[in-house]
Amino acid sequence: MVQRIDVTGPDGVRLAAWEFADPPKETDGDAERPPGVLLLHGLMGRASHWASTARWLSERHRAVALDQRGHGRSDKPAEGPYTRDAYVADAEAAVIQLGLAPVTLIGHSMGALTAWQLAAKRPDLVRAVIICDMRASALGIASQREWEDWFTSWPVPFATLADVRKWFGEDDPWVERPNPSRGEFFAEVMAESADGWRPVFSRRQMLRSRETWVFEAHWEELAQVQCPALVVRGLDGELGRAESQEMVRVLPRGEYAEVADAAHLVHYDQPEAWRAAIEPFLDAVVAQ
Repeated sequence: MVQRIDVTGPDGVRLAAWEFADPPKETDGDAERPPGVLLLHGLMGRASHWASTARWLSERHRAVALDQRGHGRSDKPAEGPYTRDAYVADAEAAVIQLGLAPVTLIGHSMGALTAWQLAAKRPDLVRAVIICDMRASALGIASQREWEDWFTSWPVPFATLADVRKWFGEDDPWVERPNPSRGEFFAEVMAESADGWRPVFSRRQMLRSRETWVFEAHWEELAQVQCPALVVRGLDGELGRAESQEMVRVLPRGEYAEVADAAHLVHYDQPEAWRAAIEPFLDAVVAQ
């Protein structure tokens, strides 16, 4: 069962959260509640990208995935804000309003940055953090310009979803070799309009969101994360081995895992290997 639960951000933005199991029954004590997990997608993603992860998590946890502002079925205010503070405050509101604390935050890419920033800001709310393929270093102006050029290259609108899958999985100049799971990933963030298939998000808003974090490094906040933290990288992803190991060193209670044959979309590329990489960490956190 997947249930939608609306959350209200601090500035009134309506956020769609998705619970991947029956809501927990009322209990007399916190000890009887399943531990809460909040799943945070990356830039351009949506909660449904976590479906396979959330379903196995729900066997032992209360698993909730959040459509972050500007994404999925959450509000997309024309003028934002799409700042780091706004994203972190939204995740904080979700944890509090849904009663997930102390929560384990699982974030991919930009969602991972949100996760560790929230853990640094509100250690009282966060039990553990899983950081999936997100860099702590500044990426710089060249990276932002590459993204601007990439967005311009999209042949929007797409005539069919098959065209979406083919372009993002094969024809996109950013694809080094055919990657069907990447095509499926982007097919999930398209909606049919009068003239074809278009993204459910605004590319302009995505660039505005991205520019709030690509020009700065985030090592200081990483060092402030006091809870157990697992850094996960795909061997063919965007987070290099040296940087990931430095992140583990900087984290006071950092651990490391890697997933072979996975690019940036680690949990989507290799769902079984992803589960094998993070489940022992989750089990240890619950046992504490």
